[in-house]
Amino acid sequence: MAGRGVHTGHPAQVRIVAAAPGSGRCFVRTDLPGAPVIPVSPAALRPSVLSTALEVRGVSVQTIEHLMAALWNAGAQDVRVELDGPEVPILDGSAAPWVDLLGARSCPWVGPPLRRPLVLREGSSWVAALVSQELRFSCGIEFPDPIGAGWVSFAVGRGSFRDEVAPARTFAGRSEVERLRASGGLRGGDLTCALVFDEGRWLNPPLRFADEPARHKLLDFIGDLALLGAIPRAHYVAFRAGHRLHGRLALALARGATGAPPAG
Repeated sequence: MAGRGVHTGHPAQVRIVAAAPGSGRCFVRTDLPGAPVIPVSPAALRPSVLSTALEVRGVSVQTIEHLMAALWNAGAQDVRVELDGPEVPILDGSAAPWVDLLGARSCPWVGPPLRRPLVLREGSSWVAALVSQELRFSCGIEFPDPIGAGWVSFAVGRGSFRDEVAPARTFAGRSEVERLRASGGLRGGDLTCALVFDEGRWLNPPLRFADEPARHKLLDFIGDLALLGAIPRAHYVAFRAGHRLHGRLALALARGATGAPPAG
């Protein structure tokens, strides 16, 4: 799979290959001397407002969340993601191309039940992991029109990630796009890889879902929690949250699973 990174604008070719059993998941930067390996782990997390990155010993890979969600849905436990650039291609702004590349297999990687609830807050934003008998993800958003406010939820075993979550595309306001470009960002972004709105209307309709922005936030949430590998069975809830807060929750869950006190 080939494309451009939405933030860096760098082209990259991605090759997903099976790894030896028990070796886990990793990214391999084939464009760098020695092809350094970046293991997938919350410990390597470098979240920001706009995307999620992993970094180990100064080597990073950026905007991994959509691919991570697709790999989690496919149950890919031992896999190498080889790419010749610093950023995973944005493609159409959703996880659908990655799901299609991985095939029709849907076997989400579900871990043991969560033993105690956890809530993290940043201002008016919050995320929670609640004890539950099923693995469920819920997201609430609040934006100006045309996005608005609303909630969306997805339960593993009750719905289809491929049909209900993966096709939802990233979105942004025109003023935000212009600001980021003026500061050197979004070098690979255009109307083919994101929904863009301005003055209360979408510039590139139609939407794939009436609540596509909320579903995309749900996709990002799942992709960030997928850094855990097997996501503990629980009800995960995010309200007005983003990659940074998602990452804090993933790291807290990882620490809790190893006996260390959760952060936050």
